[in-house]
Parts: sequence; C-alpha cells; structure tokens
Amino acid sequence: MFHFVKNYFRKKINGRYNPIDPDEIFLDSKNLPEFDTHQFEGRIEKPISVNVFRMVALFMVCVAVIFVGKLWHLQVVDGATLKAKSENNRLHTTVIFADRGAIVDRNGKELAWNTINTATTSDFSLRVYATSTGLSTVIGYIKYPSKDSSGVYYQTKIDPKDGLEKIYDTVLSGKNGMKIVETDVKGKVMSESVVQPPQNGKNLVLSIDARVQKKLYESMLDLARRAGFKGGAAVIMDVHTGEIIANANFPEYDSQTMTSGDSTSKINGWLQDKNNPFLNRTINGLYTPGSIIKPFVAMGVLEQGVIDPKKQILSTGSISIPNPYDKTKTSTFNDWKAHGYVDLRRALAVSSNVYFYEVGGGYQDQKGIGITNIEKYVRMFGFGTTTGAIFPGEKKGIIPDPEWKKQTFDGEAWRVGDTYNSVIGQYGFQVTPIQVIRAVGALANEGTLLTPLYIKDEKPKISGTISMDKKYYTIVKEGMRLGVTDGTSVSINVPYVEVASKTGTAQIGVNKDQVNSWVIGFWPYKNPHYAYVVVMEKASKVNQFGAVGVMRGVFDWMSIYAPEYLK
Repeated sequence: MFHFVKNYFRKKINGRYNPIDPDEIFLDSKNLPEFDTHQFEGRIEKPISVNVFRMVALFMVCVAVIFVGKLWHLQVVDGATLKAKSENNRLHTTVIFADRGAIVDRNGKELAWNTINTATTSDFSLRVYATSTGLSTVIGYIKYPSKDSSGVYYQTKIDPKDGLEKIYDTVLSGKNGMKIVETDVKGKVMSESVVQPPQNGKNLVLSIDARVQKKLYESMLDLARRAGFKGGAAVIMDVHTGEIIANANFPEYDSQTMTSGDSTSKINGWLQDKNNPFLNRTINGLYTPGSIIKPFVAMGVLEQGVIDPKKQILSTGSISIPNPYDKTKTSTFNDWKAHGYVDLRRALAVSSNVYFYEVGGGYQDQKGIGITNIEKYVRMFGFGTTTGAIFPGEKKGIIPDPEWKKQTFDGEAWRVGDTYNSVIGQYGFQVTPIQVIRAVGALANEGTLLTPLYIKDEKPKISGTISMDKKYYTIVKEGMRLGVTDGTSVSINVPYVEVASKTGTAQIGVNKDQVNSWVIGFWPYKNPHYAYVVVMEKASKVNQFGAVGVMRGVFDWMSIYAPEYLK
C-alpha cells in the first residue's frame, strides 16, 4: 500500500518521475485571479540556480586572488622599503626651547639678549652680549643645549656657567615646552604638533648704568696702557641704597666668545693667562690695601682719644726704634716723603705714614691705639667679613693680629713694628674691592653698612651699623676733602663737583718693585650720594700714574654726558 501511494504521487517529467510537491496538490486554480502576483502569491518557489552559486564562487576567487596579490606585493616587492619606512618614519616628542630672559641695565639698555640664528636651523635662540663693558665676570656666560649625531637633544637646558646668568637662572631660564614630531626615513620633518607651549624667562633689571659702566672700564684700560698696570677692579655704589651703579674688571674673558665657543685660541689664551681673566676681582680678588685703610683707623684713633685731632706730629720722612734682634741697631720705618708737621686731617690728606705709625703703634711719648683696637675698628667697617653680595666665593680677607702671625710664621711673637706696618695697610692685610666699597659707603652715610646690590629697586639690606660720634665722621671727611684740594687726590679737584678722596699705594712682590694703586672716596662731599673704589694692579713702583686718574676720566665724562650723577 505504501509503495502504491508513493508511486501514485509521482509524475513523469522529461521521462523521469519526480515527487509532487504538496503545494501543487492543494493549489486551488479557482483562486488564481485573486493572487497578488507582485507579492509572489500563487507562485510555486523554485530552487536557486547552480549558475548563481558558480558566479558567487567565481567572485570570491577573484577577491582572494586580488587580496593575495596585494599581500604578496606588500610583503615581497615593497617589503624592504616599507620596513625601512616603518622604522624611520617615527613619532617622537621633542623639546621647544623657551627664550631666556634679557639682562638690562637700570635704564632698559640690553646687556644680554636673544637673537634668531639665521645661518643655521637652531631650535633655540642665540645669546648676545654687550661687549667691551668690563661686565663679563659680572654677567657671566652660558652653554647651549647639546644633541647627538642623530639630532636628538641629550641636554635640553641652557646651562649657565658664571655670573648673574647662573645666579638668577631660575628667573631667566623660563620653562621649556614640548611637541610631537613625525620624521621620514631621511629625517625630514613631516608634521609637528605642539603639546605644551614654552614659557619664556623673565627679564632681569640691573642697578648698573651701562653708560657709566662703559666709561669706568674705558678709563681703567686707558690708565693701564699708559702706566703698565696688569689688571684692576672698580666699583661705584649708591651710599643710601647699596645699589651698584658700575662694576668693572680687567682683564677678563669675553662672554660672547665663551658662549659661542668659536675661538679655541682665545679661550685657551685666557685659561693660560697668569693674570686670570676668569677672576671676578671685585668679589674674589684679595689685595693689600695700603693707605686706604687710614680713614678707618683714624675713626678708632678719634674714639679712643689717643690724640687731639688738631695736635701736630713732625714727619721727617721716617721713625726709628731699637731692633728687637740686635739692640745696637735700629729698625727704620719710612714715610713716602717728609711732610713736616701734620695734624690728623692733613695726615689723611697727604697720607703721612709717620703720623699713623705714632697714633697706631705709639712712639716715644705719643700713645697708640695698638693692634687690638686697629683690628676692632677696621672690623667695625666690615673688613675681615663677607658683604653678603650675591656672588659666590666671596673672600673674607685678612686682618693681621698676633694670633695670625703666630699661625703664619711658626709661633713668632708680635712686635711694634708689625703694628706700624699694619696701621698703614701693609704686612698681612688683605681686602676685597667689594669690602672696601661697603666701608667707604658707611663712612659717607655715617654708620650704615649696606649690602651691595646688583638688582634695581631691590630693598636696601643693612648688614650692620656703626655707632660713633658724628663729629668723628666729620673730621675724617674733612681730611679726605683736603686730600682733593691740597693732597694726594688733587687731580680730581674739579670745578663741577666736590669730591672727598683717599689714595693708597701698596708695595707688592718679593723685591717690592711693583705696586698696587688705590683710590677711594665719595661725592658730593657735603651730601654724599655715591661712593667709589678703584684698584689698579702690578705696575712699576717708579710709575707716576695712580688709580685716581681713572676717576678723573669718569668725572670729566659725567660732567658732559651724565650730569645727573653730579648733583
């Protein structure tokens, strides 16, 4: 029965029997007109043609062939090139260098500033310095960032090496930025994107007046050429604020050359120079003061009351005392000339050694203040201590006393002759120009020790006060004024400003055949505003020119080009 039904529902098509679909059996031909043929109603489904599958298969084969072909091209044909490109086309972060702040003088004139290097493709601005000003050891110099052979910076900071550039680096340097850079196989920059912008440094405004500074330096060089001095330092300071108006050193290196590094011969020459161009003489130079110490000793003489300032002492050119090693002989202590009778004021004016021998160490019936008081009073004016100036390595100097001699000369005892030499600023005395300018400022303002300042409008800093009778200051100032009108500083007796001054000459060298020449002072005499100190190094003792000539050049120039300083 089963087989009968099965065979019954078969139809013969093209000579073959195929199964009859149930849809064909139940298809009602009466409803055909009612079918929506657009929706395929009333139609019998037919299987997808084999050709369709063949076409799809052929398409997939083509896609596969194209894909494999492209892959083969990338891997085999262009593989090496693309590998090199992938290794060299890189994204990396690099620094954006901040511009360093400028250093300007009190009037806004640039002393150190930046410029774009048009000759190369530097990533940072180049530093430019005002030259021939005598300020290199004050301002200092820098070293630029360094990069390796592949152009990558391994040092990403400008490195300050000396002076104000180093001291105020946190102010001047700013903060570097960052960017992302894409480079190709040849190192060519393809694109850049700033991630963090740089913050430029701030400007530094100095108390120094570039005009006065330049003239002071030129005046020093002029005297050195005429008289054979090998070096020197000079400072001008406001006695009310402590601001440094000018500070010249010579010889010294050139900041521009040291920064650029483009002259090895010059740099090597400076390194080998026995006069040490890298020494900041104002701060770190130690000098025998000579007679410039006398005004400060005179203050002690007056306060101790060992002599009436009007009492005269006869200077015949020397004094002699018994030789401690041979009683049959005498030890002679010379004056630089016979001055005749001099009182304290005139002794300062003409720089009489004999007068100060006697009031310092005593002689016959004249009492002296002694080495203990000499040390006491010069320390009161800041000698033997640092000033607090911003430069590192400041020297304290030396004030000779019995303990110093014992340590220095294998236990030797102190003698009156040592006091004589000390009272005129010889023997073991050592001072720095910055100490001297502070002391002169305290003499001019009558008792206030000010810290020397190099930044404009910085609040004055008082490092000490000297409580002494005002009349003692008046007497010493009168002696220094007399030195200009009728003494060793007569060459600066100019008509356009009243100056008070004291010169000094210190013998140096084994044979005492060389001298350092000093001049200190202040102006205007009746109402002091500025103090000055000049020291010129190592000239022949027969030289007829002294440091006072430097200030004459400065005062003459000021009278024409900067008269505001003489008021």
